[in-house]
Amino acid sequence: MNRKLSLATATTASLLLATALTGCGQEGDSGTKDSAKPEGGRPTVCLVMKSLGNEFFQTMQKGAEEHAKKLGTLELKSSGIQNETDIDGQVAAINRCITEQADALVVAPADSRALVAPLGRAAKAGIKLVNIDVKLDDGALKSAGLDVPFVGPDNAEGARLSGEVLAKKLGKGGKVVILEGNPGAANATQRKEGFEKAATAGGLKVLESKTAHWETDEAYTVLSNMLTAHPDIQGVMSSNDSMTLGAVKAIGAAKKKGKIPVASFDNIDAVKPYLKDGQVIATVDQFAAKQAADGIDEALKAVKGGKSEAWVKTDVKVVTATDAG
Repeated sequence: MNRKLSLATATTASLLLATALTGCGQEGDSGTKDSAKPEGGRPTVCLVMKSLGNEFFQTMQKGAEEHAKKLGTLELKSSGIQNETDIDGQVAAINRCITEQADALVVAPADSRALVAPLGRAAKAGIKLVNIDVKLDDGALKSAGLDVPFVGPDNAEGARLSGEVLAKKLGKGGKVVILEGNPGAANATQRKEGFEKAATAGGLKVLESKTAHWETDEAYTVLSNMLTAHPDIQGVMSSNDSMTLGAVKAIGAAKKKGKIPVASFDNIDAVKPYLKDGQVIATVDQFAAKQAADGIDEALKAVKGGKSEAWVKTDVKVVTATDAG
């Protein structure tokens, strides 16, 4: 009798193990996730951002958490990376979302191409995808067979508007340089294009354009070298406020404080004192908290079977000393 009982127990255990493996979506199955939740359960939304050392993404994270709390209809899991070039960190975060069987994933990619493959794995696992802040590369998405809605601003137009303020300040013939973001990020390319458009329209001369990878310390070094190579620089176009903080420091170290205005992008709190004293002539608010909230809303819509527009355009607003108070 004991032997029969042991065999029955073993058979039951085998059946349970097989069921568990099937439910976990092992390699070789349909590649989709069973997104059914227990009665009263709430969908899980992963928010994967860029560097949380950047005040912009700190604001985004806070806005996302406040929005999720206000809705009360989802579980939010937010994460960021150590610095703006930590692509591996974002890949790891996406892989965690897959392992934890999230229902949706909202991502602000550090690189517009490199994140497409891991997002493809997430889609194959049945996770709904929403892209915010930095547009994923259309060609890479097409090659991967992905259709991911983008929730974000017109970065080129925002940079053009910021650069236009600097162009009016300097007048035709003004000599400027551009601090670019990550070369692999679409918003870096778009902001550079916007600045160049403003420079052309305003008759400015762009002496040099170089990346500082969105980082403050690197921007200090890059602009310091530019100031040495081009002592006649009259203005700076900086693709985000974090780099602008480094640029302002470099201008001060060169004993040119107040003589080389900076046009910027992001409108973080740390740049406001420099707006007030005129060292920064303009920045652009792209409403980080609202972007995250809109991205979460689109993700929840997708989980319920809804479809988003290809581009859910969010607002941009030029901010000057007058607006900074």
